Amino acid sequence: MDDVVAEYSPAHGIHIVLDNYCTHKRNEEWLAKNTNAHFHFTPTSASWLNQVEIWFGIFSRKALRRASFASPRELRQRIEDFIKRYNPDSKPF
Repeated sequence: MDDVVAEYSPAHGIHIVLDNYCTHKRNEEWLAKNTNAHFHFTPTSASWLNQVEIWFGIFSRKALRRASFASPRELRQRIEDFIKRYNPDSKPF
């Protein structure tokens, strides 16, 4: 986040949307130093608002269910294969 904030002038407001995970809420010191940054939190128990969680749900159901991997390389290959198959027909959620 330091790199993101550094790209903007202090007069430019930066709005960051976060889920309600507890580590996202312990940033008072950082926010005090970066007064142009504003955190907005999604409602508790609203994983459907987090697009990454939706994608990981699809990925885990279609690529990882009942899977077993002999090595990290094998897991990585499964991930890459899924992305190659998924991306051409993917649509926004």
